[in-house]
Amino acid sequence: MKQLLYIEMDNCIGCRSCLAACTQCGGHDERNRNYVYDVNPLVNRQTIPLMCLHCVNPACARSCPAQAIQVTEEGAVLSALVEKCIGCQNCTIACPYGIPKFDEEQNLMYKCDLCYDRTKEGIPPMCASVCPTNTLQWITEEEFAAKQEKHRLGKWMSSRLPENPLEGETHVKINLPGILQGTEKLF
Repeated sequence: MKQLLYIEMDNCIGCRSCLAACTQCGGHDERNRNYVYDVNPLVNRQTIPLMCLHCVNPACARSCPAQAIQVTEEGAVLSALVEKCIGCQNCTIACPYGIPKFDEEQNLMYKCDLCYDRTKEGIPPMCASVCPTNTLQWITEEEFAAKQEKHRLGKWMSSRLPENPLEGETHVKINLPGILQGTEKLF
């Protein structure tokens, strides 16, 4: 049964549990691979998680001249492979979401791998497993379809159609805040 990461932006309270879990995940060398963004810190406390959206046809992988970025069968876009990455940083420039980061010491790009060692076994990624407000959810496609039906998602969702000007088709699905959709907050 295929599962995906679903982000309910309205629910984020800025606790940064997802960042702490990401840092503690094995193989991350205590580096965050996700971010929490303060939308307008001088006005309010609205925060949103920034995650790799694991694009179906990722710009980071397309721009890599060394083919160091792999996309798994499940759709996870992995960090650059140590043995192939030449440190050109094309991937960090190409990503329209600004997700890949470059480690100068290791001469290597790193980013969210969707905790591939966990998710390929059906275990939620670390960030989703600790989120106290269900901002980050690891759900089945059937559960996602039910959310779409219930909340009439789609109009304001990221990752919708392949002809989207950015990387339109992604494996991570996002529900934007209700205020943008003209609906009440869901949580």
